[in-house]
Amino acid sequence: MTLSVYCHNEQATPRMSGVKRVVPPVRTGVKIGAVMGDDGGVAGRNGKKQTVRNMVLSLVAVIPVAFVSWFFIPHGSGGGNPAKTVDYRVELQTARRAAPYPVAAPEGLGEGWRATSRWYQPGGRNGSAWHLGFLDPQTEYVAVEQSDAPAAGFVDAVSQGAQKTDRTQEIGGVVWQRYEGTKYNALVREEPGVTTVVTGTASAERLAEMAGALKAEKATPVPAPGRS
Repeated sequence: MTLSVYCHNEQATPRMSGVKRVVPPVRTGVKIGAVMGDDGGVAGRNGKKQTVRNMVLSLVAVIPVAFVSWFFIPHGSGGGNPAKTVDYRVELQTARRAAPYPVAAPEGLGEGWRATSRWYQPGGRNGSAWHLGFLDPQTEYVAVEQSDAPAAGFVDAVSQGAQKTDRTQEIGGVVWQRYEGTKYNALVREEPGVTTVVTGTASAERLAEMAGALKAEKATPVPAPGRS
């Protein structure tokens, strides 16, 4: 018997003459189904990756918008109201010099009242109009509105459509007409040349408190330089 040497894969192995050597098949790859998966595993994983990517991109887009929205929406701590308190003394003096009627503003209001808006508009759609807005101690809205425009349209505009009732209320010796509405209630006083309205979401007691504190004055115009 003669021995011979058979070289395979860089290794020497003995082989006997006349004996057929069975070489097992060499697997050179992996079953495609194991990679792809019988249920489209690769596509499924790619789809999941795409879904996660889309979610991340959505969050990146939404978070800044949510932050900006939160920043600009008023937030109060402990039930406080975020409306800014304003000083109306300069506007009041300006209105009292310019308006064709005595301009009203409260004096001696109790604690907890805060002025939040003020303006004077001469000769507008509602005539020469004075506005002074407050929050009462319960953070309900109360406004003092005055104008020399026709009373009916002016009252309807500033009282948000409140309707005249058959009741009046005497406050500090002055008789006020009561109005009631779904949004605002109001106390109205009509005089020659001016209509004064106290209106808002506050209770009837708070509206009466404001009306009773009002003092109307007309300031003397400041003469122009060079005139006596």
